[in-house]
Amino acid sequence: MEPKRRPCCGPAFAALFDEREAQHDLERYRKSGPAAATRQLIDLLTDAGVHDAEILDIGAGVGAVFNGLLAAGAARAVDVDYSRSFIEAAREESARRGHADLVEFRFGDFVELAPEVGAADVVTLDRVICCYPNARALIGLSAARARRLYGLIAPIDSGWARAGARVLNAVMWLTRRHMRFYVHPRSLIDGVLAGEGFSLFARERAGFWEILAYQRTP
Repeated sequence: MEPKRRPCCGPAFAALFDEREAQHDLERYRKSGPAAATRQLIDLLTDAGVHDAEILDIGAGVGAVFNGLLAAGAARAVDVDYSRSFIEAAREESARRGHADLVEFRFGDFVELAPEVGAADVVTLDRVICCYPNARALIGLSAARARRLYGLIAPIDSGWARAGARVLNAVMWLTRRHMRFYVHPRSLIDGVLAGEGFSLFARERAGFWEILAYQRTP
């Protein structure tokens, strides 16, 4: 049974991840490459084998993960993102890297679009569930579409991380931003993925972030 759905962040999300933010991230990516946690996720999945793989990258941002996996030998990718500005930035970067014909771009909330999105060998969510209220739905629906590998980056599940999230959310509330930051329990993440037939094979940390890689069990 598919998890119960709740709406995503709507206009508040698009307002935060706007054209200015997208261009800033794109410039930083071109100058310095992927962030440390993103690079670790790319490396873990590449080591697990992505040759000729189909990639589903949810909330891909400027496309660091799927472009990295395409460069490592993946065959094609689908980018599903709720920010039109980041889709355009990712499209621009994909074309610059010679991947324009290998990537399909879809705008919208993945949980709502899930029935229309096909399966992929590898599914990735790079710092996405921290912006999504219903992690159970997002993880469950995306894992159901992963044939072999599933990788995500999430805030470390700790007391200090939750305290930091409360402070950040208080600031956003005071500044009338309707986005919220979530530190979802690791037990929830592992439990949903186990229910979809996945087991953890690699776990790394990079500052505030935890990089988790899972594989579908026979």
